[in-house]
Amino acid sequence: MTQEVYHIPALLPQTLAALDIKPGGTYVDATFGGGGHSRAILGQLGPEGRLLAFDQDEDALAGAPDDPRFTMVYGNFRFLRNFLRFYDAGKADGILADLGVSFHHFDDAGRGFSFRSDARLDMRMNRHAALSAYEVVNEYSEERLADILHLYGEVAKARPMARAIVRARSQAPVATVNGLLEAISPLIDPRREKKDLACVFQALRIEVNGELDALRSFLEQTAEALRPGGRLAIITYHSLEDRLVKNFMRAGNFTGRVETDIYGHADTPYKLLTSKPVVPDEAEIEANPRSRSAKLRVATRL
Repeated sequence: MTQEVYHIPALLPQTLAALDIKPGGTYVDATFGGGGHSRAILGQLGPEGRLLAFDQDEDALAGAPDDPRFTMVYGNFRFLRNFLRFYDAGKADGILADLGVSFHHFDDAGRGFSFRSDARLDMRMNRHAALSAYEVVNEYSEERLADILHLYGEVAKARPMARAIVRARSQAPVATVNGLLEAISPLIDPRREKKDLACVFQALRIEVNGELDALRSFLEQTAEALRPGGRLAIITYHSLEDRLVKNFMRAGNFTGRVETDIYGHADTPYKLLTSKPVVPDEAEIEANPRSRSAKLRVATRL
């Protein structure tokens, strides 16, 4: 049976090479999505190999491969350590996270992830979570809304945009994508409409799903989860994620400042293998335009 495509995996050959897959090794795909990376990893594992994949969206569970070497973990990757212990997985030889939003989320109009289709404001990766975009837009203070738009979307007119949202919701709840667009459209430059709206929706999605907090928590657990020599490969899509990943791989913390021990040796669990991120070439971008902003960084566990 043909699986529905949720996400065309970005930088697939480069990611497989970065993981340096051993046929009998144990690997983690922290962001299963449509399963493209997972299926490719399974294709390089032998009978003794093992792959655990995480996803907090129940829609992704239907695409789980029927393979004795594969374990589907229904949960957020921020609980990496707990689930690896629960499934008695031991130390991993490689951990992958592709932080891109699956095609499925953007293309399923009812989820409210995209400004291209009207729907109730939702944006929850985990549909059982309490917080949705509706609560953020209708219940957060003007100041908090402005901070989210500025910090998570780098929206230039964050404060007047937050003011416009608060003004609109004082008349009636801003419950839908079109309702939000109507409130903020006077502040959107028509020449940059798609980019500016993408930044607004990115900011709301990051807040709804606690994406940056989850990423920090996940990264802090990877060193314990990997065996020495194991590989950590992370694909990011915007500067906020990429900065966290780059700093952590370089320094073992999120400031990027390398601490040293009393002997002057760098006190970090990783050696960065990519001085510059790996990015898609023109052929991949043409075949998969959504890969355009993908950046792959790789480190090895010391």
